[in-house]
Amino acid sequence: MKLRKSILSSLLVCGSLLVFAAQAHAAEEGGASANGGPAELFKWINFAILAGVLIWVFAKKLPGWFGGRAELISSAIRKATAAKAEAEAKLKDAEDRLARLEQEVRGLREEALREAAAEAERVRALARSDAEKIGFAAKAEIEAAERAARMELKALAAKLAVEGAQSLLAKQLTPQAQEALLSGFVKSLEGSPN
Repeated sequence: MKLRKSILSSLLVCGSLLVFAAQAHAAEEGGASANGGPAELFKWINFAILAGVLIWVFAKKLPGWFGGRAELISSAIRKATAAKAEAEAKLKDAEDRLARLEQEVRGLREEALREAAAEAERVRALARSDAEKIGFAAKAEIEAAERAARMELKALAAKLAVEGAQSLLAKQLTPQAQEALLSGFVKSLEGSPN
């Protein structure tokens, strides 16, 4: 509504100025065209009708067109404002991240050092455990080998003792000694109650 009033008042002022300018021009020429008669009057009436039709057309069509354009422009401004706000928020977020980046890197380094130290300690403990297991296994193997060697040594000693006793018996046990032993055994059996 305000736009329509401002257009109408602008056209009225322009028309008035045109009329006054025409009169001033006519007065300068010496009054010859001031008394121009009916032709001059029809020109002014024609101008007034044309100006009225133009004012009416513009008053009817231009406010809607300008209103639509104004709405498009305000919509574009709202979208641009929202995009600017979003971009500023992203920029602030990026700046905050960049500011925290050094702190995050320091934290990551410290975490990596702690994890490396923990891993090194775990590997050392695992190595100690493996070394103890290997030591126990070696000790058990040595003890088993020692037992096997002692048993083999006892078996060898028993074998050697038996062979030594056989050879000693073979030397000392002559056929007459064998017969004397056998007859003493038989006599002891004859005297037993069984």
